[in-house]
Amino acid sequence: MVKYFSSPAHLSFANPYFYLRSVSYITGHGNWNHLIGNMMIILLVGPLLEEKYGSGKLLEMVLLTAISTAVLNAFLFSDSLIGGSGIAFMLILLSSFSNIKSKEIPLTLIVIAVLYIGGEVASSVKIDNISQFSHLAGGFVGASYGFLRSGKN
Repeated sequence: MVKYFSSPAHLSFANPYFYLRSVSYITGHGNWNHLIGNMMIILLVGPLLEEKYGSGKLLEMVLLTAISTAVLNAFLFSDSLIGGSGIAFMLILLSSFSNIKSKEIPLTLIVIAVLYIGGEVASSVKIDNISQFSHLAGGFVGASYGFLRSGKN
């Protein structure tokens, strides 16, 4: 049962569970602190973004972030991912675009990106069970989506 709540460790497009696990891993968490931390971010930032982009677009972003992170992780690494940290960081960077106008990069995005990317790079030298890759991938997807969608809203 636990394996369904971790991302696939290898690319296996013929296996139907590959597709299930490419999304379901965001619901599995290592411990209560991991779950509560992600839920706090998601519940704090999520409603504001849902109001701006709508439920459908936000669901699209969550699925795109989950699937792209899982596939890239399976391609680049041999470990599985668990947790919604990539989703949380996608929401954080996407939120910095909430008031963007005319394709300008907001100062809040620059500050958040520098602090966030700097923290993840610094954390990547530590030996732990945290995937900085999923954080960075989620942040990249959120920032990209926010920038691309900014001219459409």
